[in-house]
Amino acid sequence: MKYLILIYSNPRSRDIWDNFSDAERAEGWRLHGALVEDLAEAGELVVVEGLAEPSKSRTVQVTDGRTVTSDGPFAEAKEYLAGFFLIECESMERAIEHASRIPEATLGLVEVRPVLAPGGLEM
Repeated sequence: MKYLILIYSNPRSRDIWDNFSDAERAEGWRLHGALVEDLAEAGELVVVEGLAEPSKSRTVQVTDGRTVTSDGPFAEAKEYLAGFFLIECESMERAIEHASRIPEATLGLVEVRPVLAPGGLEM
């Protein structure tokens, strides 16, 4: 089964990161890197990516066959998706085990969501 581990950010978590020392930032990246290595070794890693700041995003709307893009409005939320891991493992419990290793989990900013099977809403 595939699971998407979503990592969120918000102004508070961004401020924490910005105020870390170089050593604290290096430790955060080390923890992320160790998880990537372990997932790859276990054959459970499908893909992992970080995402650009929301200000780099574009909203896409199609009306009457015409595509219009804008830099907003964005969702009315302070939190935004900062990155993700797509993994394939045997259970939600195993996915949660991996997600708990992500440093942002200490701030409650990590979500695990099952990926739907192709062609349907069944998991």
